[in-house]
Amino acid sequence: MGAYGKVIAIIPAAGLGVRMGHTRKQFLRLDGEPILTLTLRKFDACGDVDAIYLAAREEDQEAIAEMVNLAKIRKQITIVKGGDSRQQSVENALRALPTDTTLVAIHDAVRPFVSVSEISSVIAEAARTKASILGVLCVDTVKQVERSRITATIPRERIVLAQTPQVFHYRLLMDAFDSARSDQYTGTDEASLVERLGAEVTVVVGSPRNIKITAPPDLELARFYLDQERAATKESGAKGTWKS
Repeated sequence: MGAYGKVIAIIPAAGLGVRMGHTRKQFLRLDGEPILTLTLRKFDACGDVDAIYLAAREEDQEAIAEMVNLAKIRKQITIVKGGDSRQQSVENALRALPTDTTLVAIHDAVRPFVSVSEISSVIAEAARTKASILGVLCVDTVKQVERSRITATIPRERIVLAQTPQVFHYRLLMDAFDSARSDQYTGTDEASLVERLGAEVTVVVGSPRNIKITAPPDLELARFYLDQERAATKESGAKGTWKS
C-alpha cells in the first residue's frame, strides 16, 4: 500500500471485438505479444498500483490466466466474470474489490500505450479531488448535428477527448454504480456515472499516443508506437536509466 492508500486497477477485458470483425482485440498480438499483456505491463510497472482486477468472459479466463503467467506479471491479478457490456464488467470487478480499497483506476484493455507517469499523475489527482480522468485537448473543429444538419459549432477549447485510466475514490464510484443500477442508466464511461451524482471530475492532460485499438487501421499505428516505445526503452537501458 502506497501514499494514496490501497489503489486497485480494473481492466475490463470481456469485449467481443465487433469493430475488429468479431476478433477479440485484447488477444491480438503486436510483435508477438498480446495487447492485453502489453497493457498489464504498464500497471505492473506503476508503483502507485497495488493490485489488478481483470473482468473476462468465463470461456476466456483460463487462457488469460496462462497469458498472465507467461508474461511474468509481478502484481497480484484477480480474474472475475465479465458482463455483456463494459459497464457490467466494471461493476462486477468493482463489487469484488476489498472494502478497504481507497482508489479505483479503470483502464481499457486495448490502450497499451499509456505511460507509467500518466497513470501515476491521474492517481495523484484523484487522490486530491476524488475523481479524475486522462484526456486530450481537441484540435479539430467540432460540430453539433441533428441528423445531417449542423445545429452549432462547439468551441474546441471546451472539448476534451476522454481517455483512461479514469480514477475515483472507491465509495464515490460505488455510489455512482448503485445509482446507475437503480435508474437502469447506461453511461459511455465511468466518469459519466459519477457526473450524474453531481460530483466534480477533473482532467489530467494525457497523450495522443494513448490510443484505444478498436479497428483494423489502428493496428498499423499501434505497431509504430510499439517500435518507438521499445527503441526508447532499449536506448534508456543502454544509458543505465529507466524511461517510462
